[in-house]
Amino acid sequence: MIARIWSGESPLWLLLLPLSWLYGLVSGIIRLSYRLGLKKSWRAPIPVVVVGNLTAGGNGKTPVVIWLVEQLTKRGVRVGVVSRGYGGKADSYPLLLTNATTTAQAGDEPVLIFQRTGAPVAVSPNRSEAVQALLAEHPLQIIITDDGLQHYALARDKEIVVIDGVRRFGNGWWLPAGPMRERVSRLRSVDAVIVNGGKARSCEIPMTLKPGLAVNLFTGEHREITQLPSLVAMAGIGHPPRFFATLESNGATLENRIPLADHQALSLESVEPLAAPHQNLIMTEKDAVKCRAFAKANWWYLPVDAELSGDKPEHLLQELMALVR
Repeated sequence: MIARIWSGESPLWLLLLPLSWLYGLVSGIIRLSYRLGLKKSWRAPIPVVVVGNLTAGGNGKTPVVIWLVEQLTKRGVRVGVVSRGYGGKADSYPLLLTNATTTAQAGDEPVLIFQRTGAPVAVSPNRSEAVQALLAEHPLQIIITDDGLQHYALARDKEIVVIDGVRRFGNGWWLPAGPMRERVSRLRSVDAVIVNGGKARSCEIPMTLKPGLAVNLFTGEHREITQLPSLVAMAGIGHPPRFFATLESNGATLENRIPLADHQALSLESVEPLAAPHQNLIMTEKDAVKCRAFAKANWWYLPVDAELSGDKPEHLLQELMALVR
């Protein structure tokens, strides 16, 4: 229903317009207060790069964060990551992630980034405190923030926006009548726009998500998804149909598709009934980090990597390297 409202297919968005106007007014006042200096942003002693969205829902932001961390690390840069930690609740903040940190404490995306990249990661509702906690423990050269485009309390040196190239901006209205956190005009002030799928415009960086081999959560075995019979797919991400489409476009035959809420907590009792013992359950890597502790032998996940094309990605990386220097 939400997808139909935000796309404009359902006329119910008209009923939500007064709430959207209020949302737009409040968010506009907050941003203006920082621009006028009525509220102060904290500036870190090293460069800060924000990777965020204009819309609610999954756009592929976390794979971009992982790509940036990996690319900068290859170039010898010491990178740290901060996040709000949606879906997690720690006893105290800021929380520096370790191998023992759970998704219940830090949220799924920070744990995924930490496990994939090995980079220092900290979470806190106050991202400035997360940055300070990282700098107290690590001699970092640059900070990447996972989300936080609208978190103006933290000053930033570069802003990168990730867009779903298929859905783009829906009906263009603020939440809750539409998917927008800020209006499309905000793109004029950011440093780079990355478009996940669909058709990128001349000023945008095209991106695709390239799947790897399926990985068994219980044994660690790697296998082509076409070699997994009786597949049931589950996805607790912002836009589950994208994951299902990725599986099918790579030759998988799905017996069932189970969309879950983004950042939804998972347990053995909630996941085990989704697939019969003779079936294989396949999930996103973001879901897998929540299921490893109680994984079954017929559970798999599909890792994906961001692939950015054209010459603009290298230009972006050179700009980030210049900030570091």
